[in-house]
Amino acid sequence: MLRTALTRFRNKWKSYRHRFVPWVVLNLSKNEKTVRQVTERSKDKLLSDEEVSQSLLKLFRVLLRSHGGAAHTHFLKQIRSEEEKCEETPVCGHNAMLQHLGFSIDRKPSTLPFAGTGVFVTKGFVPKGATVAMYPGTVYQVYEPILLQSIRNPFVFRCIDGVLIDGNDKGISKIVFKSCSGRDRIGPLMMSDTSWLTHSPQNPLAVGQYVNNCSNKWPANVCYQEYDVPDNFPIELRQYLPNVNYSQDTLRPLRCVVLVSLRDIAAGEELFSNYYTIVH
Repeated sequence: MLRTALTRFRNKWKSYRHRFVPWVVLNLSKNEKTVRQVTERSKDKLLSDEEVSQSLLKLFRVLLRSHGGAAHTHFLKQIRSEEEKCEETPVCGHNAMLQHLGFSIDRKPSTLPFAGTGVFVTKGFVPKGATVAMYPGTVYQVYEPILLQSIRNPFVFRCIDGVLIDGNDKGISKIVFKSCSGRDRIGPLMMSDTSWLTHSPQNPLAVGQYVNNCSNKWPANVCYQEYDVPDNFPIELRQYLPNVNYSQDTLRPLRCVVLVSLRDIAAGEELFSNYYTIVH
């Protein structure tokens, strides 16, 4: 029994350590490529906010048309069961991504031993400087409570200014996101997308929380970039944003984090980021 328990703990640790901040810090010194990328990539944005917006709008407009082109139609789909959504949306979303962005991504078992789930380019070709994925989740300002949500949670992302994004799609994190999303709805219009909490997000970009940390053998091919949603972002397209503010009364723009390609990425490659490379 003891041996079985130790083996189970060891396997869980091998998977979790890739997202355990102290372990990543201790291993930075062993990873010269990682350290070099931190200093080189954290200075300037690879894409302007306008370029990020254009990439998102291009995909979201296609998703809106494929869902009937009307907010009321989308509202009716929102209240259906998650099982029905999982059957309807994945083909449409990934096809739209491939046709209008030139590539598609999806979650699959990682090539890293014991790393669990990873994100791969499944079709097409990702050029350098493309918006490849989004980091979904509830956005917490530095003064907002996140203690309970953070327990045993490897998906809490910290921005440069201390803003936190909880990308966990299970447990209390899932409950909080769905509650905040329902709170912010304006009539039939949803202001955020809850489908990333299922196995088949209608916005296929919303899988960035599953991108694994790089290593010497697998250097980073994407990096995180902070993106504040502009006030003029079309209200009917906000239903595809996989982020929501924890507090309704915040005066700050909605914080999103996108993953931008550092080089050309071919189909079949896994995406690897650097957990200490965040472009402000």
